[in-house]
Amino acid sequence: MKQIRIGNSNIHASEIALGCMGMGGEWTHNPLTNEVKKQALVTIEAALEQGINFFDHADIYTYGKSEEAFSGIWETDLVKREEIYIQSKCGIRLKGSLGEGSAPHYDFSYQYIIDSVDGILKRLKVDYLDSLLLHRPDALVEPEEVAQAFSELQALGKVRHFGVSNHNPHQIELLKRYIEQDLIVNQMELSLVHANLIDEGMNVNSLTNPIDHRSQGTLEYARLNHMTIQAWSPLATGMLTKEKVEAPYQAAHEVIKEYANEFGVSQEAILMAWLLRHPAKIQPIVGTKNPQRIKAVCEGSQVKLTREQWYRLYNVIPGRSLL
Repeated sequence: MKQIRIGNSNIHASEIALGCMGMGGEWTHNPLTNEVKKQALVTIEAALEQGINFFDHADIYTYGKSEEAFSGIWETDLVKREEIYIQSKCGIRLKGSLGEGSAPHYDFSYQYIIDSVDGILKRLKVDYLDSLLLHRPDALVEPEEVAQAFSELQALGKVRHFGVSNHNPHQIELLKRYIEQDLIVNQMELSLVHANLIDEGMNVNSLTNPIDHRSQGTLEYARLNHMTIQAWSPLATGMLTKEKVEAPYQAAHEVIKEYANEFGVSQEAILMAWLLRHPAKIQPIVGTKNPQRIKAVCEGSQVKLTREQWYRLYNVIPGRSLL
């Protein structure tokens, strides 16, 4: 597995990371079962065997059970804490989090960030996080409170690096005006299907394809500011590689199969290779729990698409038309 530098940090990690959202089993408040705990260890071991050393969490994933399930790794001899990088996210409060009937909302308040990290560390059974991301932009954010929380967490050694998720450049700049730390990551949905970060730059001054302005130059901003874009849902929920592909994506499916055969790898590997080919050094976050699928995905680290192959894949998705 190739390694990349994460932002401006001293982290040199696998260019493909494992997303741990589903590691805790069902989204219920029921306790973890032994079966779920065992499956988590099987998944982690499969990732480590492929050279993955970066693991992504969030405090809300299966109501905290994903982090708890992951902590079973410390009862094995699979790996030492200092040999892997652990990232988590906070800021989303699910429905009912403040009591029955309370509305879902976002929360970047000082106290919530502090309390969330303490809970994360307890569930993961670790002393520190390598990185903490703010999960979804809080419209009511007071950046001074974020700055206070970040500085305290760093001073106490609980968090080493910081970043964001699903933020645009102006939201990042607002935070940076107040915080002392570098923001090393922006985690965004990005795949061959969901490629608005790339679409936007491709269609400047184009009458053929209307520009989606929602990303506001996020990809270019990340490159200019040495932030790593972490791509969540990089396989687009399998819609291009499943056995029966919907009609609009059949042509894309055929091209993916053609390249998979040409390179002697899985179809999932081609989707990984498409993201990894981008010079921004995008780090895909893969959420599968299946060891065989993890292996298939990681084959993408060994594939280097040509410029023409990359553009052919981009252009075969419905709704795109390069001149």
